[in-house]
Amino acid sequence: MKKFLIAGAALAALAGSAFADPIVLDMKGPGAGNPFWAAVQAGAEEKGKELGVEVVVMSPPAESDVQAQIGQLEDMLAKGISGLALAPTDPNALAAVVDAAKAKNVPVVFVDTKGTNEGVTFIGTNNQVGAKLAADFICSKIEKGSEVAILQGIITQSTGQARATGAKEGLEGCGLKVVAEQPADWDRAKGQSVMENILTGNPNIKAVFASNDNMALGAVEALKAADKLKDVMVVGFDANPDAAASILAGDMTASVAQAPKNMGAFAVENLIKLQKGEKIDAVIDTGTVLVTKDNADQYK
Repeated sequence: MKKFLIAGAALAALAGSAFADPIVLDMKGPGAGNPFWAAVQAGAEEKGKELGVEVVVMSPPAESDVQAQIGQLEDMLAKGISGLALAPTDPNALAAVVDAAKAKNVPVVFVDTKGTNEGVTFIGTNNQVGAKLAADFICSKIEKGSEVAILQGIITQSTGQARATGAKEGLEGCGLKVVAEQPADWDRAKGQSVMENILTGNPNIKAVFASNDNMALGAVEALKAADKLKDVMVVGFDANPDAAASILAGDMTASVAQAPKNMGAFAVENLIKLQKGEKIDAVIDTGTVLVTKDNADQYK
């Protein structure tokens, strides 16, 4: 039986374990404390059970810990693996590891975040389209010419770039004025502090698009503290359970749902296909949906 390693918690979890021909799925962030990665993990584990393969979950300790992810993968490649599904913390920095895997004839797919290596299938969300969906919603709710802000993720990642680009193009395209674009690195606490800074310099903003829900929830806290939440709509991305609860409570206004369980499941499924010598599509889109009070119950 082929065994699958989903690198996503801590490399120490491998101690004492023996993997025969492992396939590595390396998530860029831990599931603990992040509902998005927890869902990716759940999807992979469920698919593993369905297909009768073992799934072990690991990750670097934080999405910004590029060297930890590189170290994990270099360690696994040295031990010998038969497949790699990777959500890269930094696509450029991880490119050499992907090349090393391919040089050993190890099949590779990218999950959630597209890497820079040519000829590698991407499994995940069309993030630019999803951010445009959020922008269109904001445009439908506030007056043309209003000031708005964007909280960016880690902008060196393709996910961060695509969401920031899609949001800005959509917001400016409908006549809104983007007065602030600042990174908060996918982090809730940073989202709060960056939002505080934005409010100081731009007290008249009417909406903020946050490139993930963690940052959106941080923005909500900043707006509450400034007594401005009633005047500023907050739209996030991921539609995680905390965001759904916030939307139902009337704090966040909306979010864009991905299908993270599909990402984990499709990664396991397609690595098996590649191992068998089958061809897979260059892009496997897992889809996006706008989440508001009307459907947030489905995402709690």
